[in-house]
Amino acid sequence: MFPNINEMKIYLVCGKTDLRKGIDGLAALVLENFDLDVYDNAIFLFCGTRADRFKALYWDKTGFVLYYKRIDNGHFQWPRKQNEVCNLRPSQLRRLLSGLAIEEKKTIKPGTKGILF
Repeated sequence: MFPNINEMKIYLVCGKTDLRKGIDGLAALVLENFDLDVYDNAIFLFCGTRADRFKALYWDKTGFVLYYKRIDNGHFQWPRKQNEVCNLRPSQLRRLLSGLAIEEKKTIKPGTKGILF
């Protein structure tokens, strides 16, 4: 979906964003509220009031690209603290795009040999 995701900065805008905003409105929000460069090699993620959809904005060196995703069954685990930006790792973005929570709650660790009971 995004080229060179491992080389990009990924910013998740916490809280609720008015998803009626288009490219210009979202870019202005990033510049004015968070003092980040929208022309940087970065992806900016925004979630609306309903946590079943989000938009992603990034500059591909020829123009802005705006993605919109809606989950049909369920919702995203989106941080709701207003006026904050979180940095995500590429693995966290992949989880989000798959409809999973950004962070795993618990990881199953490999067992050790020889311990049965």
